[in-house]
Amino acid sequence: MKKAAKLVFSVVICLLVGAVGSIFTYSSIPNWYASLNKPSFNPPNWIFGPVWTALYILMGISLCLFWDRKTKSKKSYAIFSIQLGLNILWSIIFFALHSPFLAFIEIILLWIAILLTILNFHKVSKTAAYLLIPYICWVSFASVLNLFILLLN
Repeated sequence: MKKAAKLVFSVVICLLVGAVGSIFTYSSIPNWYASLNKPSFNPPNWIFGPVWTALYILMGISLCLFWDRKTKSKKSYAIFSIQLGLNILWSIIFFALHSPFLAFIEIILLWIAILLTILNFHKVSKTAAYLLIPYICWVSFASVLNLFILLLN
């Protein structure tokens, strides 16, 4: 597969993960999420869409760079896939099931999966690994936010 096609495919896959997650998110924002007590450092709702879109694009570029190295590491691809699945699952647990407690447990698993992805990608492509650093930073912030929402409610 040509490089451009790999890049488009990788980015689209990651953006689709975001789209699936948003299906579970949007309907809860004006009602359930709006009714929650949130910490003072909670960002405005409009910031989440652009940030997540940028992060999904970075994930896609990272995946493409890793894939482009023609590595046959099934473990690395599996971990990347697991973190994508956990990404969607968090939205389901938090927004659709309205469970900040279970979502907090799940986001810790997501953070670990992202870290494992970074460590595995780093063995093959440092750039691919570095592109995931904003993602783990944002999920770190989201973990703290999730914890505070849990504690305040």
